[in-house]
Amino acid sequence: MIEILNDYVANPYLRALVVLLGVFLILKVTAFIIEKIVLRATAKTKTNIDDVFIKKVSRPLTVLILLIGLRVALEEIPLAAGVDEIFARIVTSVIILMIAYIIYLFVDVVLFVVLMGKIKSSNSSTRESLLSLVNSVLRVAWILIALLYILDLWGVEIGPLLAGLGIAGLAIALALQPTLANVFSGISILLDKSVKIGDLIYLDAETKGKISQVGLRSTRIITFDNELIIVPNTKLADSKIQNVALPEKKSRAVIPFGVAYGSDIDKVKKLILDEIKKVEHFISEPEPAVRFTEMGSSSLNFKAYFYVDDYDNRFTAIDEANTRIYNALNRAGISIPFPQIDVHIKEDKKRKKSK
Repeated sequence: MIEILNDYVANPYLRALVVLLGVFLILKVTAFIIEKIVLRATAKTKTNIDDVFIKKVSRPLTVLILLIGLRVALEEIPLAAGVDEIFARIVTSVIILMIAYIIYLFVDVVLFVVLMGKIKSSNSSTRESLLSLVNSVLRVAWILIALLYILDLWGVEIGPLLAGLGIAGLAIALALQPTLANVFSGISILLDKSVKIGDLIYLDAETKGKISQVGLRSTRIITFDNELIIVPNTKLADSKIQNVALPEKKSRAVIPFGVAYGSDIDKVKKLILDEIKKVEHFISEPEPAVRFTEMGSSSLNFKAYFYVDDYDNRFTAIDEANTRIYNALNRAGISIPFPQIDVHIKEDKKRKKSK
């Protein structure tokens, strides 16, 4: 195209002006295509990745086209020896930065959508922290890559520089090893969805409660006594966790009770089964059951099993079920024994005769 332009326009400055005018025309056409065609087409797709990317990249793309046009126009302008090469390298360096920025925007948008889909269950502060971390890492990575290309363009030996960066990076990684381990464990926990905000977990015999926050370095747990426990993410990731909220929020309640020997077992089962069905938050599936578990030393022992709709309501349901069972047994005249020992004193016959 430039060779054809040389045949018709002899003045180099005029050729450069024509190139710039052509660039402005291309910009207008590009803006029209993006606004009238591309954005309308992306609005009809199921994903919003394309919409967000096009809106973010439209301005950098405009600058990139303008820079390419400027680079071509500079080739037409006669400059002093060496000056043209310097100007060309400067513009090319900026073009490299813009290309790197556009690629960064695309990767950032894709990762944003993917991560948001993975960690919807986390609170907003956690999502923002994780997205901010990923964004920062991406930004630094793309800047370093672009700078390496630019340094190579200017004739700088990047081999020794890469070696120095590798040693420095290794030293920093070793110094921050515990912190980085917690950060990556936090990311793993969020993406794995093994726990989320509001879940009731049992970490060990002493650590149990609801998760209030999953951060990048630690996880916060509120105990039943309203105490805050901060657990490093590495410990949480490596521990055996009992998550009451998974796979479903419904929870089973177990009520042990005993009745006196001689009680009608079938009557006890039916009576208690009818009572637990009246408990608030009771759910019929899975079906409730009353089991005769053992013949104890002083009572016939039973266990009533039933499910509640939410583990948050479990303790309230157990309280109500105990109350109903006790009252029902009393109304039915069924004794609730307590552990007791019968002591029989054997009278000494010799002592009796002496009297």
